[in-house]
Amino acid sequence: MKSSHIFLSFLSLILLGLLVAGIMGAMGAHYYFGKGPLEQDKLVLIERGSGVGEIAQTLKSENVISEPMLFKMATKFSGRASALKAGEYEFAAGTSMEDVLAQMEEGKVFDRKITIREGLTSYQVVELLKARDDMSGEIINMPAEGTLLPETYHFVKGEDRQTKINKMAFEMTQAIDELWEKRDANLPIKTKQEAVILASIIEKETAVASERKRVAGVFVNRLNKGMLLQTDPTVIYALTKGKIQDKGQGPLGRRLLRKDLSIDSKYNTYKYVGLPPGPIANPGRASIEAALNPERHEYIFFVADGTGGHAFAKTLAEHNRNVANWRKVRN
Repeated sequence: MKSSHIFLSFLSLILLGLLVAGIMGAMGAHYYFGKGPLEQDKLVLIERGSGVGEIAQTLKSENVISEPMLFKMATKFSGRASALKAGEYEFAAGTSMEDVLAQMEEGKVFDRKITIREGLTSYQVVELLKARDDMSGEIINMPAEGTLLPETYHFVKGEDRQTKINKMAFEMTQAIDELWEKRDANLPIKTKQEAVILASIIEKETAVASERKRVAGVFVNRLNKGMLLQTDPTVIYALTKGKIQDKGQGPLGRRLLRKDLSIDSKYNTYKYVGLPPGPIANPGRASIEAALNPERHEYIFFVADGTGGHAFAKTLAEHNRNVANWRKVRN
């Protein structure tokens, strides 16, 4: 009898252990696969260098998960410990622990980005970065005009503004170096800096992609003939020094006047032959390519045509007719 009692007691303990294990397993599965505690979508930053324990505690403190120990065990036994990626994540309300792990393993971080449009001055770029409250740090020096590549840049919350400026400058250098090697022969453009200067003028003169190389060809023709470039954006830069007004009334806050064309500045291409001494904006890749690979033609004039593009002319008489047409449209 005694041995049977012992056996039954032992069997009961085994059954009890299995029951407890089953309950614990069911609870673990509930916390792992079931709806998480997060009540609304939330952004959570996982710092670089965080270990699994630190990640678990961060997720617990942000109420993304409720069982950090289970998170650590699941990460370890699934072999994901070294696969979790740092970054800022947007976790959906009620997201499960399983989905949290999958999101972090795939590195599906929240996409913070800033778009630098073609033709912005360095002053405008700096102002854009300063206006972002999800970036940090000061920009030490105003970047030289024409040294920042317009592009969409991605970043994480709190990223340093100067670091992003440095990235833009690096990308511009890379783009110029690449495009310079593919330039046309016999251009009046002799240096990379001159290419950027011309590209910045092209950028400010037309927003029509299909016109860039034709506009570039006009300026190349004028440079080859020793003619004044006579381009309004260079006069505007002479007046503003790049501190453009963004209030919907143009870069000057008013129309460019005839008297403005007499300003004594090396940037005034109505007074001084050749390229201005520096870029007047940060040109995009397409405008740099246009400056280095212009369309070959005989046009030496162009004026707005009222449709967003330009009318091109080979002679002054033809150009005067185009100007008269433009004035009718404008009026």
